[in-house]
Amino acid sequence: MFILVIEDDDAIRELLGQVLEDEGYVVISAADGLQALEQLEQLRELPCLILLDMMMPRMGGRRFREVQQQNPRLAHIPVVLLSARTDLRSVESAVTANEYLPKPIDLDILVSTVRRYC
Repeated sequence: MFILVIEDDDAIRELLGQVLEDEGYVVISAADGLQALEQLEQLRELPCLILLDMMMPRMGGRRFREVQQQNPRLAHIPVVLLSARTDLRSVESAVTANEYLPKPIDLDILVSTVRRYC
């Protein structure tokens, strides 16, 4: 089992990957929603969880989530949204997800959230 991290900020993407790998998870990552969809299409095994940033170039979190939910092969994968927006409630109402974590991300909460799904 592995986790897909979709985050455009290189430093955050690397930090999340390192923290989760230190916890024993295999992590793959993408810099935006388009790259993530391309990767998912090529995988035989799907991730147990997707960590999804909201604001990204090319394809942001909202559009990625729409495409994911329309694809029967991908729709069942749980998603945790990551957002730096201070109005997280409006993010929650605009995009459905299993969980929502505000940035900066509390790494202990991140790990415990990931454990619930993987």
